[in-house]
Amino acid sequence: MKRVSCIDIGTNTALLLIADLEPESGAIIPVLHRQTIVRLGQQVDERKLIGSEALSRLLACMHEYRTLSEEHGSETIIAGGTSALRDAANREEVIAAVRMQTGIAITCISGTEEAELTFFGAVAGLNDLPETLAVIDIGGGSTEISMGSPEGVEKSISMDIGSVRLTERFFSSLPPSAEEFEAAREEIDRVLGASILPFFASRESVYGVAGTLTTIAQVSQGLKHFDARKVQNYPLDYGEVHRLLEQLRNSALEEILALGIPDGRADVITMGTLILHQFMRLLGVAELRVSIQGLRFGLAQQELLRLQQL
Repeated sequence: MKRVSCIDIGTNTALLLIADLEPESGAIIPVLHRQTIVRLGQQVDERKLIGSEALSRLLACMHEYRTLSEEHGSETIIAGGTSALRDAANREEVIAAVRMQTGIAITCISGTEEAELTFFGAVAGLNDLPETLAVIDIGGGSTEISMGSPEGVEKSISMDIGSVRLTERFFSSLPPSAEEFEAAREEIDRVLGASILPFFASRESVYGVAGTLTTIAQVSQGLKHFDARKVQNYPLDYGEVHRLLEQLRNSALEEILALGIPDGRADVITMGTLILHQFMRLLGVAELRVSIQGLRFGLAQQELLRLQQL
């Protein structure tokens, strides 16, 4: 058995999973979860640079995650950075600063790698999986969709439509104006129509991961606080998403916060919900299952396979 820390550094959040890996049984046993709003991708879409304030937030988070890893006896820390790092012209400087100040080595993961790791992470440990399935991951900077089977990914795609990126690009206030909302919807439809609509074929078995999905599942159940037991494997249907979107598109930030959506996600959840809504509407997905797992579980699964091959 080996205890590892897996860190998913996204555009909006940094997620930590400390888990025990059991090569003999193939099990990933979670020990600790932690989520921190870092907003690494703040204005990256516009400037193509990670700013000094965002870097400071990332460094503080990595210091905390290293301390937690040491306190829990992790033997290895595996960290992957996604959309914000991919887009930033100064990503090598950011990676070097984190390594120098915290000792954590971040790997910048390609969009295709992110989609595949998220696919396996989303369904790791789940039983009775269908023969064909799809996974959608709506992040802050990008959205990944993967299709395949429990044995492997057959098709994956990464699109530059994320909740932070498109909020910064299209919304000047909350609630957005009708014109801003429509412009964002048209852009999402354009990207989905060109990227995924021609070959998407897994409408019956779709899993959704990451903060947008888990937050929508939380609010749809009327929960003021996140409850992993109630969110994991929650069947989220199109009607619920549609009703929430109609509410959010007319809500100010204070009203969104009152729903129990945390600060740091409340200002981008309207856009995240719009992305999910258009995905389900355009591709005919009536229902999907929400998974609290994702990229960090994929990193753990990858390390587990490596251990099994030793």
